[in-house]
Amino acid sequence: MTAQDIIIRPVITEKSMAGIAEKKYTFEVAKSAGKIEIARACEELFKVKVKKVNTVNVRGQFRRQGRSEGYTPSWKKAYVTLTEDSKAIEFFEGMM
Repeated sequence: MTAQDIIIRPVITEKSMAGIAEKKYTFEVAKSAGKIEIARACEELFKVKVKKVNTVNVRGQFRRQGRSEGYTPSWKKAYVTLTEDSKAIEFFEGMM
């Protein structure tokens, strides 16, 4: 799997934006990706040094629209913490 296949998109929420000050970034990642693969993909894509990776499997939520009902897709979220001497990710810097 390539780095582009592992990291799908950044998660942009109030809580994830608050973590940027401590160099903690949140991404949606491939369900089959492990922590080591996620760390290598971040280092390759953003040219940073990763200190720690935490992952969470997010369950799909029940939704209704009129008579139709179903579940949103489940996905995997990764919290990536960078080392203190690492540079910040430029993509997130423009959002603050």
